Amino acid sequence: MKQKRTKRDMAYYLDIDVSTLYNWRKYKPNLYRIVMLGFKFDEVIETQKRLSDELEGTEQEIRQEIEEYGCKG
Repeated sequence: MKQKRTKRDMAYYLDIDVSTLYNWRKYKPNLYRIVMLGFKFDEVIETQKRLSDELEGTEQEIRQEIEEYGCKG
């Protein structure tokens, strides 16, 4: 499981100082909220991709077992 991004990670990704993030939070709350929503959106997309890959793997395993044991529908 992937670790949650720290403010330092976010600042590095945005090529800004961590203090800039804190200033946005204090003085530009709408900008800060939009930036945080963007990071959350990326996190949700990554999670969905991972879950989709897991489901595809499970589906493949089930199909192989069905073929292996000769189950017919």
